[in-house]
Amino acid sequence: AHLVEAGGGLVQTGGSLRLSCTASGSRISINPLGWYRQGQGKERELVAAISAGASPFVSRYYEDSVKGRFTISRDNAKAMVYLDMDTLKPEDSDMYYCAAWHFVADQPFTQTVTTMAPYSWGEGTRVTVSS
Repeated sequence: AHLVEAGGGLVQTGGSLRLSCTASGSRISINPLGWYRQGQGKERELVAAISAGASPFVSRYYEDSVKGRFTISRDNAKAMVYLDMDTLKPEDSDMYYCAAWHFVADQPFTQTVTTMAPYSWGEGTRVTVSS
């Protein structure tokens, strides 16, 4: 899949942003999708992921620091995945990357996204949260 992110920008502490990612080139409904972030000099970390399939029959993963503040969703008809970010903090400032994994049968979704590298990445979109 070819992934293109949009929606980054500058927001004040406590504000909200919605990131979107358009996927093209493959049948994206069968792929787990997610969002990573990476700050300068830091390793890329998985922020959120959503299993293959369609709501309400999906599973979600969230990194501990974003639980309750970020929500990941997907729209397979539009080949889109979203990351709604609320109550943003300065430490959320990073480059955010959309990612897609191959579907692995007989493996828990969480295991796939936390142990396997994505097969496709977007170019990233920058989020800056001012204090």
